[in-house]
Amino acid sequence: MIAPCNGAAAPEPSFQASRPGLVRLAYRMLGSMADAEDVVQDAYARWLAADRDTVREPAAFLRIVVTRLCLNHLKSARRRRETYIGPWLPEPIFDPDAGDDLDDITLPLMMALERLSPLERAAFLLHDVFGMAFPEVARAIGREEAACRKLTSRARTHLREARPRFTVDREEGLKIAAAFFAASRSGDMGALRTLLADDVVATADGGGKVPASPEPLIGRDAVLVRHEAMARDFARNSSRLVRYAVIDGLPGFVTVETPGLIQTTALQVRQGLVAAIYVVRNPDKTLRVSRDA
Repeated sequence: MIAPCNGAAAPEPSFQASRPGLVRLAYRMLGSMADAEDVVQDAYARWLAADRDTVREPAAFLRIVVTRLCLNHLKSARRRRETYIGPWLPEPIFDPDAGDDLDDITLPLMMALERLSPLERAAFLLHDVFGMAFPEVARAIGREEAACRKLTSRARTHLREARPRFTVDREEGLKIAAAFFAASRSGDMGALRTLLADDVVATADGGGKVPASPEPLIGRDAVLVRHEAMARDFARNSSRLVRYAVIDGLPGFVTVETPGLIQTTALQVRQGLVAAIYVVRNPDKTLRVSRDA
């Protein structure tokens, strides 16, 4: 649930109506819910200072403001990513049970967005995901309409491989997540093997703050070796399941690991097998998990 803006007074109605979509746009741009909410709060301050009587379409105006703030934020964010320790994953968020506010951007696509230029990312998100017309996209990112079309086309080309080609039903995905949790925590490597694709990739984000594999593990054998070692730790210090959930569009689960570390695990499922495992352990990224989970 999106928290109200700070301050005693209720948020201005037209802004409040747009706020969930603005936060979602900023999160897709930045990969951090904390940063997204900061950007939207800044946009709210600018909205209050604007001559609102002259704004014909508040929602469009606010999307433009948020986009420009995100583009400015990405300049410093990219510098931080260059010094980030280990693999970087987006801050995990939980999808609502209802599908009225969802898009098809899953965690793998979020990571692919990171490889685009900021302008490519903005043009693609605004047009292809949030349905803005190219003239509006051009105003948002400060480029000609023809340039925006080219930016969006290039982004589509780069993202084609990351687009989900195999969808998994929510219930089926959560059943696979439950089977994965049971096998990995019990040390049943035979059962775990049957769940994994040959080319499975496991990525863990500890941010240099908690233990995590410094590089992605590639291939079923490498993943099994790592989980076999972890299973010995689980036998001594149990991993407590908090809940199963859809995390950034993927089935997964939230656990509490020793010593009280909150962790999210999201699974990309392809034709019934786990093709990718995404583990977020960085405590800076799981601060809000206990609230949202």
